[in-house]
Order: sequence, then C-alpha cells, then structure tokens
Amino acid sequence: MSDAWGTLTATAPVARVVEREARVWRRYWFKSVLTGALMPLLFLLAMGVGLGGMVDRNDADLGGLDYLVFVAPGILAASGVTYAAGGCLWPVMAGTKWIRWFHAAAATPLSPRDVYEGFVTWVGVRALLNATLFVLVAAALGAVVSPWTVVAAPAAAYGALAIAAPLTGFSAAQDSDRPFPLIFRLLVMPMFLFSGTFFPIDQLPPALQAVAFVSPLYHSVELCRGATTGTLGAAPAAFHLAYLTAWILAGWWYGSRTFAARLAP
Repeated sequence: MSDAWGTLTATAPVARVVEREARVWRRYWFKSVLTGALMPLLFLLAMGVGLGGMVDRNDADLGGLDYLVFVAPGILAASGVTYAAGGCLWPVMAGTKWIRWFHAAAATPLSPRDVYEGFVTWVGVRALLNATLFVLVAAALGAVVSPWTVVAAPAAAYGALAIAAPLTGFSAAQDSDRPFPLIFRLLVMPMFLFSGTFFPIDQLPPALQAVAFVSPLYHSVELCRGATTGTLGAAPAAFHLAYLTAWILAGWWYGSRTFAARLAP
C-alpha cells in the first residue's frame, strides 16, 4: 500500500499536498472527529429526537416524513458546508500569511495550483469522512429509510467542495482575517438556517425562497434528503449536481488564480 501511495505522490503533485495534510491531521484526529462528526450528531439528537417529537405531534407538513428523518440529511449537508467554511478561512490565512507553509510548498517543484488543488481536495476528503460517520450513526438511530443512503455522504462532501473551492481562493486573496467573522455571520449562518435544513423552503416568503435556491447548501440538502429518503428523481438529482459542479468549477478557476498571485516568487 505504501509503495502504491509513493508512486501516486510521485506522479500526482496534488497527492503530495493531501499527504501533508493527512500527516498533520494524524496528530489531532481525535479532536477532529469529535468536532466534525460528534457535534452534528448531538445536534441531530437535540433537533431530530427532542424537538422532533413536538413537531410530529403537530402534524407538520414534511411530505409524510417524521421530523427525525426529515432533518437528519439537512444537518448532514449543513455540517459539511459549515466545516468547509471554517476549514477554508483561518487555515488558509495561516498558510498564506501567519505560518506561510503554502509558500514553502510552492518553493518546491509543486506549483501554486498544485497547492490549491491539494488543499481543497483534502477538505473534501475530511468532509467525506465526517459525513460517513454521521450517516452510520444516523442509520442506527433510524433516521434514514432508503438504500440510496450510500450516496448521501458523497453528496454532502460534494456540497462542502462547492463552498471550499471559492472560499479557499477568497481567503488566499486577503491580507487580514477581518472579513472572516462576517462571512460566517452574514453568509454561512443564514445558509445553515434558511436552506431547507430544518424546514421546507416553500414555507419561506417567495423572495427568500429565491435566495435559498441560489445557496449551494440548498442543493446539497436536496441531494442528501433525496438519498436518505429515496424521494429524489434522476432529473432533479442531475440538476442539483450540475449546480454544485458549476460552483466547484468557478471556485477552482478563481482559487487557482488567487493562489498563483499570492504565492508568486
């Protein structure tokens, strides 16, 4: 296995960056799993089981789903996006300014684009790991009802990439972390609350429905919910995937350029 990985890193520069991130992560993996998977699961217990009992007793219009089944994929997708946002703000600032390990990597045969792509790829890998743990425990709690649940974790990770790709590029272009708290307060938290995570967006006013529809998180939630409940058709799934892909590709284009400008010798 180590020989195969060595061959891969020798031929794929992006894999070298992923390997570096994985080696660092090994030192704090327990804390990482605790915050990345356990906290969303505790939130699921509070919202899905605790609040869910009250919602179910009031016959909420959730398409015939129990609230636990409805909210679990929403929290799955939202936790991936929240993790991606946090992982692509201050850590990127550390890499470009505070610690400058991105500059050190770019001083090797790795290009700035390799550094960007490897970092974003690692964010996707971490999001997939967290999502997989979440899905396994959610299944044990009875929060998933479809065999298509196997694609829910990749869908959540794909939604995380739709945020990570542009946000990593944005962070690399900053000289201060002053805008980062505003991004969480004005973009990430509203997405978390109003993108279909806790209730259908058709309960929002029409103007806010349009805003929610633009959010990548809404499309990730729809993919995850369709997977865990078996209710999403092929055409809607293809549309949501295409929308998230557009965000990833646009972010990749932008991030590659900001990294090249920031890490230029």
